[in-house]
Amino acid sequence: MSIVVKTLSEQAYEIIRERILSNDILPSKPLRQDSLSQELGVSKIPLREALTRLEQDGFLISHPNRGFLVRPLTMSEAEDVFHLRILLESEAASSACVIATDADKKAVAQAFAEFRTLTDKTSHRRVAINREFHLAMTRPINRGVSQRIITKLHFLSERYVRMHLEPPHREESAFNEHQRIFDAWMAADATAVKTLLEEHNRQVIRDLRQQIPSE
Repeated sequence: MSIVVKTLSEQAYEIIRERILSNDILPSKPLRQDSLSQELGVSKIPLREALTRLEQDGFLISHPNRGFLVRPLTMSEAEDVFHLRILLESEAASSACVIATDADKKAVAQAFAEFRTLTDKTSHRRVAINREFHLAMTRPINRGVSQRIITKLHFLSERYVRMHLEPPHREESAFNEHQRIFDAWMAADATAVKTLLEEHNRQVIRDLRQQIPSE
């Protein structure tokens, strides 16, 4: 087991990201960099690097006179992100399942097994493992550009995924959907994988329409 040493910038990134995901930092409210720097015990340079990375990942936006703000959750953005996932992720995962090696299948199985054991459905770790499970199913296609775009979409969708899982009845239905996707992927059933992933993302859109106020 190797020891992973994280830079101050990486540590600040993870702390602020979790606060955004848990709504401890509210959307559209400016981040006070001086206060954050003192609170986290880091200088302004690594903090700025962390904030810039969070902006690149879609968690923050920056304004010349207001600094960094948490991106608001909007239905238009949710529909845009999940429609792109329907188009790109479904095709990539369905193509990947038929060429997956034993190592690829092991990675997908490990991610799904961990996803299944985590009990706090809105925790950062569970949302991160959900992302890893989905991305693991697309990696065997080995298309660098596609993988970067799909990864970006997952970062953009992460707060929406957490919101989607909040209602108590969602946990069981979400798990059942993931179980069917996993079974089809491991069986190399490309048609089923594509259909199930498309419907999975469409259902998220339908559910979010009931949760996000009309714009």
